[in-house]
Amino acid sequence: MQLSHEQNNFKKQQFPIILLCDNVTNAPNIGSLFRIADAFGVEELIFCGEHIPIGRRMTKTSRSTENYMKYRVESDALSVVEEFKNLNYIIVSLEISEQSLPLHQFNFKLDKPIILIVGHENFGISELMLKASNAVLHINMYGHNSSMNVVQATGIALYEITNQLSRK
Repeated sequence: MQLSHEQNNFKKQQFPIILLCDNVTNAPNIGSLFRIADAFGVEELIFCGEHIPIGRRMTKTSRSTENYMKYRVESDALSVVEEFKNLNYIIVSLEISEQSLPLHQFNFKLDKPIILIVGHENFGISELMLKASNAVLHINMYGHNSSMNVVQATGIALYEITNQLSRK
C-alpha cells in the first residue's frame, strides 16, 4: 500500500547545504527547486539574478514548499559567494567544464558547509562563478545529450551529497 505524506517514516534532517541558483529564471523550475531542496533537507535557497519569478506560476510546481523553505533573492551571485567563502563554506558548481570532476568522486565532508551552485537553464553557470568555486563537478552522462534540466541535475547532486554526508 502506498504511504501518504503523514505515514512515511523518513527521518527529517537538515544538511549544511545552501543551494545557490545563478540566474535560474523559469518559474516551473524555481517551484521544483523549492520541492527538491525541501526533500533533501537543504538549509536555504538563494536565487540570484534579475527578474526571478517568485509568484503564482512558480507555486504550481512548488506545492507550498516556499512557505516553509528558507529562501532569499539577491541580485549579485558573486558577492553572495564571496560572503560565504569568508564563512569557510566550500563552493561547488554543478557544471560540465574542461576541469570538472565527476560528482561521485568528490568527497563531501560534514565539517565544511556547502554552497551548491546551479545555473541558468540555457547558459549554465557563468565563467566568473566557476572561477570563484572551490570545485566544479559534473554528472556523468552516457547518451548523446550533454546536459539535463537544472532540477533533474540538482536532484541527482543533492542525492549524492546527502548520501555521502549521512554516512559520516
